[in-house]
Amino acid sequence: MSGRAQLMWDERVTGYDFGPGHPMDPVRLSLTRDLVRAFGLDPALRVVAAPAAGESTLRLVHDAEYVAAVRQASGEPASAAAAYRAYAAYGLGTEDNPVFPGMHEVSALIAGQSVAAAEAVWRGEAAHAVNFAGGLHHAMPGAAAGFCVYNDAALAVARLLELGAERVAYVDVDVHHGDGVQTAFWDDPRVLTISLHEHPRTLFPHTGWPEETGGPGAEGGAVNVALPPGTGDAGWLRAFHAVVPELLAAFRPQVLVSQHGADTHVEDPLAHLAVTVDAQRMVAEACHALAHEHAEGRWVALGGGGYAVTDVVPRTWTHLVAIAAGAPVAPESAVPQEWRQEVYARTRRPAPLRMTDGRQPRWTGFEEAGYDPADRLDQAVLATRRAVFPLHGLLP
Repeated sequence: MSGRAQLMWDERVTGYDFGPGHPMDPVRLSLTRDLVRAFGLDPALRVVAAPAAGESTLRLVHDAEYVAAVRQASGEPASAAAAYRAYAAYGLGTEDNPVFPGMHEVSALIAGQSVAAAEAVWRGEAAHAVNFAGGLHHAMPGAAAGFCVYNDAALAVARLLELGAERVAYVDVDVHHGDGVQTAFWDDPRVLTISLHEHPRTLFPHTGWPEETGGPGAEGGAVNVALPPGTGDAGWLRAFHAVVPELLAAFRPQVLVSQHGADTHVEDPLAHLAVTVDAQRMVAEACHALAHEHAEGRWVALGGGGYAVTDVVPRTWTHLVAIAAGAPVAPESAVPQEWRQEVYARTRRPAPLRMTDGRQPRWTGFEEAGYDPADRLDQAVLATRRAVFPLHGLLP
């Protein structure tokens, strides 16, 4: 293994653009890339632009009819009403997923970056690989959903299996349930999907209940922690550490794929958790450590949601890239002035001053303080552990 981290980047991924006013603003990608550069991280990385995923790769997860529909919708200028009539059965032409010219090409390009990241890590060409443009975890085999056209996260996992991996763990800390990846591997005992997300009663996609544990022959392969709205740093970290490390130790993955949606943040406009950049950075550090502890360091890290596009997303994902590169950015570091000027020039919004939200998150482990049956967070964690841990030979 080379030991060097690989950053997947092609400027054309910023063409993943659903149009003015849509929450998935591609400026979050270009600002993240520029902040990585501003911190001088490029020398610690191998920056690679991979080709778009081809038809055979997309078919590892997606139905041929769906891929054909995406292609067709991408090349047809049409009114919103006409697009909806033609493609709503495929989840396209909707308010969440309006069609746009070149949609197939740029969606396949993002997928290609995640697939290439998985290939590089599996073949030992890189210790870790990051595609922060990826993590589009809602796309289903036959339909777009939740701003996601092709499910690059599932495609990366599927490619690892195709290359010979026998056990792949997928950990998703986006505020929304990783439903598309769970669906893709529901019946596959070679894949463990773990999703920590806001409770499905209060947030799209309204799935991810603790009772969802995998299909026949793959019982325990799906793990869902449904967090109460308002969960902050201490609870979020407590839940992560009460579930993820023990399951990874039991499953013994050969590769860890993680999805780092930044929409758990307290300032995110589309959800209701209260997590800070500081806790998000700590979970990225934990995933890095867990990959070394359980998967010989093989780690593929993806982006995901995140709609506070100047204040939160670039800082969170720059921390992620820096951790993967072995050159972590100190939380108290000042954000480079040239980047702050760029943010204002491009968005007319002020940029954050430091790489921290000023928090030093602490959490108490269950082993230290036990469970509080009256606490909503502990109830959520216990529901998950009771549903899944015995299926892995673990005590709940």
